[in-house]
Amino acid sequence: MKPIAFLLICVAFGNLVWLGCGVKSVPIPPEAARPEKILNLEGSSSNNGIRLTWSRPENYAGGQKMRDLGGFTINRSTGDAPFQKIGEVQVTDQGRFQVERTFTYTDKATELGSSYRYQVISNTTDGYHSEPSNIATIVRRVPKPPPNPETFVVPTPAPLH
Repeated sequence: MKPIAFLLICVAFGNLVWLGCGVKSVPIPPEAARPEKILNLEGSSSNNGIRLTWSRPENYAGGQKMRDLGGFTINRSTGDAPFQKIGEVQVTDQGRFQVERTFTYTDKATELGSSYRYQVISNTTDGYHSEPSNIATIVRRVPKPPPNPETFVVPTPAPLH
């Protein structure tokens, strides 16, 4: 074999060994690639509906840091009825230095005195979905008005004993 041909074969073989097939990490199962479950969904009455708040999931269910949060699906139920999708919240801060830590959604299609149950599902940009969040149950009520500055009385501090 000529030295040039031998050299070309060695370089080609070396490239195959070093380049591989393009996979640079160990594959993870789909259940570990979904966002972690939201555990702090809360609801409160507001003037125009029920306001939901929750924190951003930071990791995948498998424990790795999440970088591709795409949005949230908001589900609602009344009584014992199954949950129905009522809205979505998109996440638009991917790649930014500062990201949103808390998200909100206001359900305006509620009636005073009625009870509602809510849950939120996180979604990644490539289609993985978290397990449903904790369930927040709330009765829509008229919120208390803010204090009137003209009639507000500052409490008198009690002496310490």
